[in-house]
Amino acid sequence: MRYEIKGNSFPVVICYLENGEQMITERGSMAWMSENMEMETQGGGLGRMFSKAFSGESMFQNIYTARGGEGMIAFSSSFPGKILPLEIQPGKEFVLQKKAFLAGEAGIGLNVYFNRKVSSGFFGGEGFIMQKLSGKGTAFVEVDGDLMEYNLQPGQKLIVDTGNLLGFETSVHMEVRTVKGVKNKLFGGEGFFNTELTGPGRVWLQTMPMSALVNTIAGMLPGSSS
Repeated sequence: MRYEIKGNSFPVVICYLENGEQMITERGSMAWMSENMEMETQGGGLGRMFSKAFSGESMFQNIYTARGGEGMIAFSSSFPGKILPLEIQPGKEFVLQKKAFLAGEAGIGLNVYFNRKVSSGFFGGEGFIMQKLSGKGTAFVEVDGDLMEYNLQPGQKLIVDTGNLLGFETSVHMEVRTVKGVKNKLFGGEGFFNTELTGPGRVWLQTMPMSALVNTIAGMLPGSSS
């Protein structure tokens, strides 16, 4: 599979497949494709579908296969930002926000990833349920806004607003923690929870989470409380 990423605010990744090669996606992100691309929708088994429904993800997966020669398929972003390519292989796995996965080669495995601290996760919101990418192949990740990358050293910590966390290597330890101080919680404007990341490993952050933008716009609509 060859690919190129084009566009600025609303990028698209165009993938060129050899005969028989496949791409997968869990949502309607296909923008255009050559006529010899064949689509098949799969559910992945009852247990897997249940776990996906619980996590808020789509229960189905679209598989696109090039038939009768080279095929072309493009996947577009749904929000202003970037598309990040990740090379997945055994021992090199990644954890992502559950809505970040855009598309990938068919050798990519997608599984629900739960925060180890279940209680803090339930109250922490977005950080509780994430998605783990494993297997072998290239995956494409959608970034809300601009992308920042940090390479944490062993024991080095980074405190992140949960919505700004795009993903991290599985060597990184994640915990959802409450903001200290009652006044900070009630009047600080930063919410009740932050995500604490501890190295070693790479961390990817996004500068404009969709949830934050939606809340900002909602606050400006007529009838909303100031």
